[in-house]
Amino acid sequence: MTSDSNDTNNAKTSSDATGDAGVGLLGGKVVFITGASRGIGEAAARLFAAEGASVVLAARSTDALDRVVREIRADGGGVADAVALDLADPASIRAAVGRVGELHGRLDGAFNNGAAVQQPGPVGSTSDEDIDRQFTVNFRAHWTAMNAEVALMRRGGGGAIVNTSSIGSRRANPALPAYGAMKRALNSLTETAAVDLGPAGVRVNGIAPGGTATRMIDEWEAATPGIVEGITASVPLGRMAAPREVAEAAAWLLSDRASYVTGAILPVDGGAGA
Repeated sequence: MTSDSNDTNNAKTSSDATGDAGVGLLGGKVVFITGASRGIGEAAARLFAAEGASVVLAARSTDALDRVVREIRADGGGVADAVALDLADPASIRAAVGRVGELHGRLDGAFNNGAAVQQPGPVGSTSDEDIDRQFTVNFRAHWTAMNAEVALMRRGGGGAIVNTSSIGSRRANPALPAYGAMKRALNSLTETAAVDLGPAGVRVNGIAPGGTATRMIDEWEAATPGIVEGITASVPLGRMAAPREVAEAAAWLLSDRASYVTGAILPVDGGAGA
């Protein structure tokens, strides 16, 4: 997939945007988003662009990415580019972050949101292959991405990173044990990176969404009928989150309004984890 940010028939190019302070919560910032082809990542791409950011979307589904990019550009002249990304391949992750540097020369924020869901089932039925995939995509990929992102952020004197964890990282997760375990490990990595990178001016936080109306939940419901009803019943607000509601929390953490917040794992779960 190629970026068409130089297409003069589209809205303003990436280079036009980065020199403009912009208006909005993320005005003038360059933000990289993984898992941006659907769900929370897609909602974040649209929201961040509406809040003034120049966004670089990354995922495996290049057709879906290109559609989102076109729609962001058409909707008020947002600045967006896309890059193919395989979270199971460290070289692909580094290349995607490198593409941000080629487009904009810097990186101000990163939303590491891409993930892989495991086959639902108890500990004893979780396969070695599923555990390996959970480690590769839901933990190691974030480690690789953060190192690449921080190297680019240092050029501009700092930045902010948000990692998507899960409510399942904060308590027992019998239906998704490998997924929950890797998300809990990600929380530890997020907190450690915050301490490590604070002196460099890089803030690192996480969000822990609860039940959110995404394709992942649809797939879980198909495998385990009744799961949506059960999740909804456990939420004090009485409903699942819309993807944009979760993205709003990430936008705030990436913004200068959260300038003294680092090392936090913010629940976005309607009170389910309280």
